[in-house]
Amino acid sequence: MGTAALWNVVKAWLLLLVFVALFALLGYAIGDFRLAWVFAFGGMLFGLGTYVVADRALLGMIGARELPETENRDLHATVARLARRAGVGKPRVYVIPKGPPLALSTGRGIHASSIALTAGLIALPAPAEIEALIAHELAHVRRRDVVLQTAVVLVAAALVDVSRIGGFLERALLFVLGPVAAALEHLFLSPKRELGADKLAADICESPHGLADALIRLEQAVELVEFAASPATEPLYTINPFEEQGLAGMFASHPPVADRVRKLRDLDPDWRERLRAA
Repeated sequence: MGTAALWNVVKAWLLLLVFVALFALLGYAIGDFRLAWVFAFGGMLFGLGTYVVADRALLGMIGARELPETENRDLHATVARLARRAGVGKPRVYVIPKGPPLALSTGRGIHASSIALTAGLIALPAPAEIEALIAHELAHVRRRDVVLQTAVVLVAAALVDVSRIGGFLERALLFVLGPVAAALEHLFLSPKRELGADKLAADICESPHGLADALIRLEQAVELVEFAASPATEPLYTINPFEEQGLAGMFASHPPVADRVRKLRDLDPDWRERLRAA
């Protein structure tokens, strides 16, 4: 297990300990040390339950449906081939019916993960770019980013949704819980995870240019096609599909696409000379 993967696992355990401590403090505030222990145990069960169901809950939240192998054998074969290169188990494949070309990954580890692709991405006439985006999501699985970000995003999205059932208090609740949810994501999810996944994806595909081209295409597409989802899900996608203003702006966690493309091109510094020669 690499350093990044180990650090993600450590942070996942820290997140669980935060839940246990918060539940224990609530129990102590209500009663005594005995009730604090009871609440701490409840917090542990809640955290483990979140770990088990978080990926399915998030996929349901964004309207993804599982894609049977019989419906798109070529895509499943591509995912399986890239998963072998990445050194992870083949993830379950989901499709998101609406939205611009986008991909995301969730899961509990290298042998229990899922990737979701929008129908717009699957339909792209650029196989190398599709493979690169799949490799990027598999890199998140390999690095155990999914272990942490799946749980963090589910909790943050739940906080945002709770604020929306407040009736006349909705605006006040969102004013408080929105920043708390965004702070939780920024505390546990570093933008560097995207740069690390980009580099690993380039290794998996044996070239950085498919992903660089795909990132440019995705950035152009999200400006043209509306995407409706909870802004708290922003860290899951390959790029930020939301306008960086208002509530959505608080959750922005991706490095600028231009910086990511530049770093990818720098992995192959002689590409311009080869292009001119061709």
